[in-house]
Amino acid sequence: MTIKTFRNLIRALPGSLAVTGLALAASAPLALADPDDNKLVIEGTEIVTDVAAPKDSPFDRLYSGWRFRSPETQALQTDDFDNPAFAAVEIGADLWEAVDGSEGKSCATCHGDAAESMKGVRASMPKWSEKAGKPQALENHVNTCRTERMGADAWKWEAGDMLAMTAFIGVQSRGMPISVKTDGPMQSWMEKGKELYYTRVGQLDLACSNCHEANYGVKIRSDHLSQGQINGFPVYRLKWGGLGSIHRRFKGCMDQVRAKPYKRGSDEFLALELYVASRGAGLSVETPAVRN
Repeated sequence: MTIKTFRNLIRALPGSLAVTGLALAASAPLALADPDDNKLVIEGTEIVTDVAAPKDSPFDRLYSGWRFRSPETQALQTDDFDNPAFAAVEIGADLWEAVDGSEGKSCATCHGDAAESMKGVRASMPKWSEKAGKPQALENHVNTCRTERMGADAWKWEAGDMLAMTAFIGVQSRGMPISVKTDGPMQSWMEKGKELYYTRVGQLDLACSNCHEANYGVKIRSDHLSQGQINGFPVYRLKWGGLGSIHRRFKGCMDQVRAKPYKRGSDEFLALELYVASRGAGLSVETPAVRN
């Protein structure tokens, strides 16, 4: 990350924002930071947070958002006892075994031991669904099981039970490399997600790429921009005081650039999730990650 890159972004900003940006650029040497060299080891297992980027990537290397966090925040993720998200993981484990709905079934009734049946699931999300005719996020799959197999009510996207369940399922893939399918029927959704990623929106006229590709490492509002990798979701954000989904984070970014956000679970966010997940291929699943 160079000061020249930062200033190129400032030049690309419209009118009044450029004036503010020039003031920021003047202090750019103090506002830039490369990812650190710390290694993430959880319960004795080293998590891949730095990997060579695939040949079609805009990056030379891929870095987990963990590598841009403060030592204090990083430390919370290295021990499951200290990780504040694990209270939700434990709730998710209970929900896995709980009978719910008119069919008298639990998740375990069909899927058995989650440590075996759910291993690798988070790493491959979102997946194509022939029945839905589009990619489905982990939240979609959970609700399909609940409504069609258990006879239970669907959970809302950001409901506590949904976050607990996706965290519990996600941790079964921790340490496995992100690997989503992008060919076949997924290709058009990849293209849609890529278009969304590079399209400027909102009053600030910014795209995802302006922050997370051209200017990762720049410090804004007391935090460093990362590459926007989603390998740790659902994540526990200290700012939120709890877990949040990938789509909540997308919505937050759109709110911050003063754009009208898409709805959680929308086709737009599903396409964007697929594309962003593909950009992190090879990084380890960190669920549940801890961020600022």
